[in-house]
Amino acid sequence: MNARTEPAPAGSDAIARPPLVRELLLVPGLFLVYKFGRQLATGHTGEAFDNAHRVWDFERAVHLPGEGAVQSLLLHGDGLAHLANTYYAAVHFPATAAFLIWLYLRRPAHYVWARRVLAAVTAAALALHLLFPLAPPRMLAATGLVDTARMYGPSVYGDPATDSLSNQFAAMPSLHFGWALMVAVGLVVATRSRWRWLWLWLAHPLLTLLVIVGTANHYWLDAIVAAALLGLALAVIPVPHRTATTAGRVHGTLVPAQRDEQALVGAGR
Repeated sequence: MNARTEPAPAGSDAIARPPLVRELLLVPGLFLVYKFGRQLATGHTGEAFDNAHRVWDFERAVHLPGEGAVQSLLLHGDGLAHLANTYYAAVHFPATAAFLIWLYLRRPAHYVWARRVLAAVTAAALALHLLFPLAPPRMLAATGLVDTARMYGPSVYGDPATDSLSNQFAAMPSLHFGWALMVAVGLVVATRSRWRWLWLWLAHPLLTLLVIVGTANHYWLDAIVAAALLGLALAVIPVPHRTATTAGRVHGTLVPAQRDEQALVGAGR
């Protein structure tokens, strides 16, 4: 029987796709819970600055590279700093949403896995925000760093004293980096040509890392902790088994999953 017409094996992507309406309610709901939870961590300004000094001193003690080295590259021209601020403000959520949408449509079993991992990392990050409020380096005079968003725009934050929409004292861990790294990991796991396109999948987290540090929104340690939390989540939540649908080939015959993947990577040629 031709692989294109064979019924999907038990546990394949075709069976694993969750109801769309439930996901449309669940994913935004989890995000709203996280945003509300971050507000619970407000009002600890003094503690957040004390922790910021501790993080800064610890980074110097273990000889991590200075955040200023990255920022100095952005400050060579207004355009580069503005581009970095735009990336920070505009890419984080759309890139993660596009990743989840593609998995839902093309790799549903991997979508469920990725959603669980992202939810676990985000929940752990929220707990850390509550336990360890942290002022970002742009607010700490000892760093010598500038707030590039205020100087060159665009900025996603208002005055910390009056900003009621976000908690600016929740720098650790960096979910910008944690989510970007998960997007790369998810694409490597869910696509067949894993190593050939590794450089492309890693571009997003690498750019994100340079942006969050260069714009003085995060310390190096914020990204390290985010990566550690992601590693723990990946160790606990198993990757779905690759079936005939997810692997993309049955007895040498192309199936829809592989054609979809070729279309995805072929667009970048």
